[in-house]
Amino acid sequence: MQTLTLEGGFAQPAEDAARAFRAIMESVARPGTIRRLQGAQPPRPRSQAAGAAILTLCDGDTPVFLAGVVDCQAVRDWIAFHTGAPFCTAAEATFAAGSWNDLQPLSAYPVGTPEYPNRSATLIADLPRLAPVGVTLTGPGIKTTSHLSRPEAACFQTNHGLLPVGLDFLFTCDDLIAAVPRSAEVC
Repeated sequence: MQTLTLEGGFAQPAEDAARAFRAIMESVARPGTIRRLQGAQPPRPRSQAAGAAILTLCDGDTPVFLAGVVDCQAVRDWIAFHTGAPFCTAAEATFAAGSWNDLQPLSAYPVGTPEYPNRSATLIADLPRLAPVGVTLTGPGIKTTSHLSRPEAACFQTNHGLLPVGLDFLFTCDDLIAAVPRSAEVC
């Protein structure tokens, strides 16, 4: 087993995972809010925040789909060693990871059912930039409005229209994370 596979996990797993989980949950609870998410050093091309999210959210019962350039042996070995998560197709994914463009089309992922809306996918999309400017977000967890630099608005409006089913999104860049859950309205 290569050294790269063994390295890059949380130095203090319980404490680091708890901090990461809190940052992720605060991002989801306050859509568009950017937080720092550190503690992991996954193989390139994964960002530090995407790696910490995968270490925190994935385990042997959460199928992961890797898209594009992150679907490489180094990233697969790292995820398998640190989380035990099985790899799957987009249609079977609980979590999907890659760049925004590589994760397309969004119709490939499960959106849940009215009886089980929690059986949907969460996409962890690396972006080249993450800043509090751009499209306007409203909805639960947002006092008035929030702004986030992220891809086009139309797909998020369509996704929001599927409520209570739909996809949830975690956007990462370097050590930053922001969420756009299905409940957020994009204007």
